[in-house]
Amino acid sequence: MEIPIIDFGEINGEGRSKTMALLHQACEQWGFFQIDNHGIDKKLMDKVKQSVNANYEENLKESFYQSDIDRCLEKDDDISDKDWETAFYQGNERVHSSTDQPGKKLSELMCENLGLEKNDIKKAFSGSKGPCVGTKVAKYPKSPQPERVRGLREHTDAGGIILMLQEDQIPGLEFFKDGKWVPIPPCKKNTIFVNTGDLLEVLTNGRYKSTVHRVMTDKDGSRLSIATFYNPAGDALISPAPKLLYPNSFRFQDYLKLYATTKFNDKGPRFETMKQMAHNGNNGFHT
Repeated sequence: MEIPIIDFGEINGEGRSKTMALLHQACEQWGFFQIDNHGIDKKLMDKVKQSVNANYEENLKESFYQSDIDRCLEKDDDISDKDWETAFYQGNERVHSSTDQPGKKLSELMCENLGLEKNDIKKAFSGSKGPCVGTKVAKYPKSPQPERVRGLREHTDAGGIILMLQEDQIPGLEFFKDGKWVPIPPCKKNTIFVNTGDLLEVLTNGRYKSTVHRVMTDKDGSRLSIATFYNPAGDALISPAPKLLYPNSFRFQDYLKLYATTKFNDKGPRFETMKQMAHNGNNGFHT
């Protein structure tokens, strides 16, 4: 199963239409994909990974293997509610970057594909101070018994758009699609892995779904993950975008009157007409 790869380099080129269609399909049918030519300096990305790995080796590795979860594993205790992970979060800074910032750029492209205004996702996420960006840095150490413990148990992500720089050697990330687990290969050449969260599913009225995923452990190596979350502010009020809602609270006889004159046209405008009638407080054509 080939995971979609979105080439940002084609967004403003001749391949724009094809690339936008692929992004829309990836969001609707997969809930995860990779992006390439994203504009982030790849040398900087390598330096960040090297720094995190060095910090783990020098400051975290020894203490992890002396932790409760390691002792539980050695004693054959039940560890089904534990994760084989060491992680920390970095600054919850606000988004004030230019439009080529990947999370914001993706939100704009998603809006375009959904027929929304360019900044609708950003506005919905803004609250009183704008969308939030937070970064989770995680290492999934080598496990002597990978069959007994997950790196991270099955879950969906809570927020909006998640962008992940991951290990280029050690696998482990898996997404659930079409009734089976899909292994996500390590990111070569510093491509960025993306998945969509629960609140983006709410905002898009279920069009772009969050997908269950997990991290498996490995007996031969430790896996690195640096995940940046483009999320709503804590005080943002989240609801489906009105344009993506189906019409509601109308009488079938009134829909049939409209249908009779538009039967051979696309259904979308009919739905929009019914929504507008409801918005205007008129649930029918008659008074």
